[in-house]
Amino acid sequence: MRPRTLLALLLVVPLVDALFLIVVATRLGWPVTVALVVLTAVLGMLLLRAEGRATLGRLQRKVAQGKPPTDELLDGGLLIAAGAFLLTPGLVTDAVGFLLALPLSRVPIRVALKKYVVIPYIERETDGFLSGNVYIGGFPNDGDGGFTMGGSGFPGDGPDGFDGGDGPDTDGSVGGNADAGGGSADDDVVDVDFTVEEEERKGTD
Repeated sequence: MRPRTLLALLLVVPLVDALFLIVVATRLGWPVTVALVVLTAVLGMLLLRAEGRATLGRLQRKVAQGKPPTDELLDGGLLIAAGAFLLTPGLVTDAVGFLLALPLSRVPIRVALKKYVVIPYIERETDGFLSGNVYIGGFPNDGDGGFTMGGSGFPGDGPDGFDGGDGPDTDGSVGGNADAGGGSADDDVVDVDFTVEEEERKGTD
């Protein structure tokens, strides 16, 4: 959230809350309005206490099972925000606090927060690691399941992103590096074997 947006919210929310209090007070009277504000704050803090204990218990069970407690951490952050709204005098802020504290309304808020805020932020910070758009194994572009970020191979000058010539050549041949005479390493091995066989024949003759 940008600083200007946060500053606007900090200015608009108390103003709307004060105007709403004035409207309620003109209809119910100031003593009833004050009692209503205090009652909602007390009930909200009791609800937060119970939800905080339940969230902490779920978090401990997830950690004991070796699972990432992502939802529980988000619930904890939402409950902290709910406590801040409930402690702020006003009926509008109390209503927002109850929305963040009640499980029925907190779960959709948590899902939307994860989908539109948390996941996009992690994607930007990790360059696509969360979605798996990174190199995770195997040789790049070998057809065996390995792939790289953005579909490219290792940095290099070769056709598959490699620096050397171990992969398929551009003319369709499969082989090693060419030597100074224009032959490959396999040709050198064949020449050596042929020379040894010729020497053995001459010795027997």
